[in-house]
Amino acid sequence: MTATPEADDFTRPFWEAAAEGRLLIRRCGDCGRAHHYPREFCPFCWSEDVVWERASGRATLYTWSVVHRNDLPPFGDRVPYTAAVVDLAEGPRMMTEVVGCPQELLRIGMPLRAAFRADGEIAVPVFRPEAPAPSP
Repeated sequence: MTATPEADDFTRPFWEAAAEGRLLIRRCGDCGRAHHYPREFCPFCWSEDVVWERASGRATLYTWSVVHRNDLPPFGDRVPYTAAVVDLAEGPRMMTEVVGCPQELLRIGMPLRAAFRADGEIAVPVFRPEAPAPSP
């Protein structure tokens, strides 16, 4: 069993963009709202008029938890890591990981920027502080 995502026909544009260092979200043509995770319909108005859109990559930290134990590959090799929820500048919340910042310097509302980590066959969006993190 693998815990890494697998691309299918629908999500392939998301993973291909990530491999190129671009973050995609979905936007509804009817109500105009953006959403993430990718779905074939709008979770707000149920319209099927949704398209891929390039996100700015900017976000703010909503919440986080430092994971010290995880037995699922490949996570066990990376502990401790910071699992997080971020608010994308375009509106949606996204589950992700914060990298490049000691946990004691994390703050709710901290400006973040998307980065991409190779994870097997795919690139996974992670976030790092927009400004270099000061030393603890």
